[in-house]
Amino acid sequence: MLIRLDPASPEPLFAQLAAAIRGALARGELRSGERLPAARDLAESLGLNVHTVLHGYQQLRDEGLVELRRGRGAVVTAEAAGGLAALRQAVADVAAVAHRLGLTADELVELIREEYR
Repeated sequence: MLIRLDPASPEPLFAQLAAAIRGALARGELRSGERLPAARDLAESLGLNVHTVLHGYQQLRDEGLVELRRGRGAVVTAEAAGGLAALRQAVADVAAVAHRLGLTADELVELIREEYR
């Protein structure tokens, strides 16, 4: 899992970290039961304060994506994998409908962008 953060971004570093991990979950790079890097190790490798990493992990915990276990660190929950699987299925369903309606991929992406805002 590659994590890239932009210190110049207005988005806080902990939120960027949580978003990067969410992305890795969505891409299937992380699975249920898998451990995330130790907060101290990740902080060191990214040049962050350990509390910034812990804040990102806590955000993921609050969303139900990871469990924070004393001595084991952050572990991906089964809910994280299930929720993303449901999202993938919903996207596949929407793509199938768009295809039947003759929409191009660019048109579908634009519709999603409009809804996402």
